[in-house]
Amino acid sequence: MLSDFFSINLPYGISRTEDDEWFAFNREYLPLGWNEMDLKDTFHIEEKDASLPVYTKYNRITEKLLRELAWHEEDGIQYDDEGKIKTVWLYNGETNPMGHDRHKNTYWKIYFDKLKKISKLKRRN
Repeated sequence: MLSDFFSINLPYGISRTEDDEWFAFNREYLPLGWNEMDLKDTFHIEEKDASLPVYTKYNRITEKLLRELAWHEEDGIQYDDEGKIKTVWLYNGETNPMGHDRHKNTYWKIYFDKLKKISKLKRRN
């Protein structure tokens, strides 16, 4: 079970559904704010649960933007069967801003710059 605000409430990554809707997930691959492991059985990153209001369509999500958000252009991105970007991880264990004292300020800046980019996305009507 997640135990700190960062891991529970801030994005570890974003993922796209088959309907081109996006959601942010935490370190347990659950929608932001979820921290109970028993909820993990009710939500699957690979399957859309239409009863959960965690999916949103956004304007201007480009492959260029998604590549900029990924912690690594290859290892930080997952593609679907059609070659479209499906999931992007903003950081990994090495670049986790909470995990390292030596480069902590650098990783926090990189992470917050990514959040600024995501924050500018507008909902598609």
